[in-house]
Amino acid sequence: MEPVPLVIVEGFLSSAGAVVWGNFERHSNHASQVNGEQHRRTIFASVGPVSSLHDRACELFYSLIGGTVDYGYEHSRENKHSRYGRTYDTGLYPEWSEDRPLHFLGHSMGGPTITKLQWLLSTGFFGKAFSPHMILSVNTVSSPFRGTQLVYSLGEDTNSAPNVRPLSPGDLLAKAVHLAAYLSPVLPRFLDLHADARALSFRETSLRSLMGQLWKSDWAESRDATPYDATFEAADERESLKEGAVNPKTFYRSYCATLLPSDQPRRPHSWLSRAMAWPFHLSCSLIAAFDFSSLRPIPAFTTTVASASCASRHGSTAAIEDGVLDVARSGDYLSFALRENDGVVPLFSQWHPFECKSTRCRHFSHGDNILDQSKSSRYDRSPDAGIWHVHHLAESHHFSIVPFWFGTQNQKAFWLDIGHWLRAVDRAHRGGMGATQATSGDSNPTV
Repeated sequence: MEPVPLVIVEGFLSSAGAVVWGNFERHSNHASQVNGEQHRRTIFASVGPVSSLHDRACELFYSLIGGTVDYGYEHSRENKHSRYGRTYDTGLYPEWSEDRPLHFLGHSMGGPTITKLQWLLSTGFFGKAFSPHMILSVNTVSSPFRGTQLVYSLGEDTNSAPNVRPLSPGDLLAKAVHLAAYLSPVLPRFLDLHADARALSFRETSLRSLMGQLWKSDWAESRDATPYDATFEAADERESLKEGAVNPKTFYRSYCATLLPSDQPRRPHSWLSRAMAWPFHLSCSLIAAFDFSSLRPIPAFTTTVASASCASRHGSTAAIEDGVLDVARSGDYLSFALRENDGVVPLFSQWHPFECKSTRCRHFSHGDNILDQSKSSRYDRSPDAGIWHVHHLAESHHFSIVPFWFGTQNQKAFWLDIGHWLRAVDRAHRGGMGATQATSGDSNPTV
């Protein structure tokens, strides 16, 4: 039987697709190959690299099933852009349905894009014919589900987001985006901003209008763009609407990178990977030193971390049982997770949407390394649906695993693991392993 295809959703400013992702399929298909099965199809879905999560999710949906992108009447009216975007004459997977579900893998903002899509499906945004069960698995790498400090360090106003500080890196980036949108008809495909609904190209707007946007961007300084969606305020708004709540028939996995050294033997890195790492060490320091007291409104997660830290100072210790740690008694670890990061996203934000006590999650200890291929037995049992399986990748920055292919041992091991995991989910979905859903006991916060 044909394996369920995998849809890859890229992150902020990333839309190069297979050009940079490299020969990962050789490793992700290893599990299928050794079992005499067909190779899994990989689908790269192109979405707006700087667009809001809502717009990206709509573009993702229609790129798969085909048709004209419909952002919704209310959303387009509130955010002052056209309701309809580009038309896909033929979708990348037009047979997509509950009977023909898909796996999804998102890097960085690709992760929240997928959970936004599943939430829109659950609300009936695309119509009653479409269901959140159409998403068989959600797999994320370094995704800022709950925001990141870096967006403020780069220019987002800490007191009045989505305003951007003049001449900050974020402001300069916004100007570059507008120039790219203006010149989009003559730029290469990998610079496609999916800004059709905003009419920003030289074919649709005047040079005078462009100059006005370069002075103050209506797009970048709005709630309908990626920078605002990466703020803690936007994350709190999403969680208040229950966006990101687990679906009982979907399998969830997050891979969380940190630059923290591992106690495992070091794996060799390519010179290109090492060269790319140094800017992330600089941004890592910015994130670790960020002053959370400057934020208004105060993020919801600060209360959780403060109470957890207080509990740990009163003698609580982290309990470990069967490779799983108990978050309720891991206050110091939560405080650490607020600062530790991959150079772009803090560790706690990469875990999953919501606090641990408000979702279902199983966080595996650093010792249970998914890159350790000696533990092949980890997929002998059926995976659980409706629960986040959280794994950590030590000594890894935001681009160590994806999207750029360096050919490192860690990348090869990661894709081997993904292949085994997706094959296990396929078997569980088809009843080959006796699929299980998370029990009530798994709703307790665990790391």
